[in-house]
Amino acid sequence: MSDTLMSADVGAGAAGPSFSPLYQQIKVLILRSLQAGEWRPGEAIPSELELAARFKVSQGTVRKAVDELAAENLLMRRQGKGTFVATHAEEQVQYRFLRLAPDHPDQSPDASRREFLDCRRLRAPADVARALQLKSGDMVVEVRRVLHFAGQPVVLDDIWLPGHLFKGLTADRLSQYQGPMYGLFETEFGVRMIRAEEKIRAVVADAAVASLLQIEVGSALLSVERLSFTYGDQPVELRRGLYRTDRHYYRNELS
Repeated sequence: MSDTLMSADVGAGAAGPSFSPLYQQIKVLILRSLQAGEWRPGEAIPSELELAARFKVSQGTVRKAVDELAAENLLMRRQGKGTFVATHAEEQVQYRFLRLAPDHPDQSPDASRREFLDCRRLRAPADVARALQLKSGDMVVEVRRVLHFAGQPVVLDDIWLPGHLFKGLTADRLSQYQGPMYGLFETEFGVRMIRAEEKIRAVVADAAVASLLQIEVGSALLSVERLSFTYGDQPVELRRGLYRTDRHYYRNELS
């Protein structure tokens, strides 16, 4: 099967110019189906042969597109079972946005405890509205929580979410959910975080923060502001975290 030319309807609307590589155009079409909810988190997508027939391209072209989506943690390959839409409940995915690692490798995120301090609906502050691409005065949900590791408070998070996407989100609902927070967003609100941008700087703790994190006023902290996006580069979460780094460090991988 030749992959030298695509039909106009397949190429239409693909991100980038019409001369982008064919597998990239197939990747865009698969992403479009994911965004439309054709295949839900945890569900299997059609086989490479079925997708090749659907898009009228070779199986190798589909495989290259799927490989990239798997590398981006949007799809998960399971040996002998097929390819599935990734979910934040997957062990290798659920902590991929948590970059804080303990000094001692015997500690893990599994030993963490979440303490929700507040969950309320309010009019978006101007800076939050800009970051989430909301209109002035739109409603947001603000969540404040502390993450404890090995019994020690380590992270203070202030989280803002678009109100229209998270109707019914309450502190009780957050506290009762046993999985990762992004898993709750995915399964109960249909919002999947697929990538994030972060800004990091050094700050010092004021009295209120010092009390919550059980440290001295003026202690050094790492400030991490994260903007998370769903499909179509739509921002759906603004998170401002203050991290203790006396027993943990911020770990990232560059490629």
